[in-house]
Amino acid sequence: MAVKASMYLDKRRPAQAASAHAWRAAFAALALLGGLSGCVAVPLAPASSEARPDARTLHVVSHGWHTGIVLRGADVRADAWPARGDFPGAGYLEVGWGNRAYYQAPDAGVWLALKAAVWATPGVLHVVAFDGAVADYFSASEVIELDVSADGLRRLIDHLRASHELDGAGQPIPLGPGLYGHSRFYASRERFHLLRTCNVWVATALRQAGLALQPALTISADSLMARLRAIGRVQRGATRSTAPP
Repeated sequence: MAVKASMYLDKRRPAQAASAHAWRAAFAALALLGGLSGCVAVPLAPASSEARPDARTLHVVSHGWHTGIVLRGADVRADAWPARGDFPGAGYLEVGWGNRAYYQAPDAGVWLALKAAVWATPGVLHVVAFDGAVADYFSASEVIELDVSADGLRRLIDHLRASHELDGAGQPIPLGPGLYGHSRFYASRERFHLLRTCNVWVATALRQAGLALQPALTISADSLMARLRAIGRVQRGATRSTAPP
């Protein structure tokens, strides 16, 4: 039986309660310094209500603090994204990004959370392959469906490929099994810090796909999902927050 994301999240929530408080404290400190309160909203282009003939569907999943992008396996060629070849036959692929040490730790604590927030540290990609309906697999998470153009999807996949750190042969560097289901971690060349969170990374990828987002205003999952609700279709509603990978 495939291990669903909800089963993993239910186990990890209690262990990360303390680190969640550390993240809240870090965000509050930044706000007091003006890093967040000084942000000015940039007007965004309204979403088109007309479906484009070349539209491709993708999903964004919120696990509370952390978000990921879900792509249809059939839309991603192995030669366009080498890591795709590690998951042949997958119906869907969820891609997340975050702090390398924190994301991979089974029981991440306060120190790892603060270190991730304060210092620029190595990033990591988390790729999960699964089949079946996205909203069913992520039954404990908010799920929003979005449409992008074929060219926008190509640019998004280019963004995923460019995030990978590569070995001497030009191949992605695996870092071991992932957190749930059929998944793996991969080294990322990008670095994580408080203003470059997993949600900013997701928003940047979606902006590459042509969606009207300002990544700097999506540091939290809540801010990102609020914007996506206005331009996408909610497949599953929001649930309680979890600590951030």
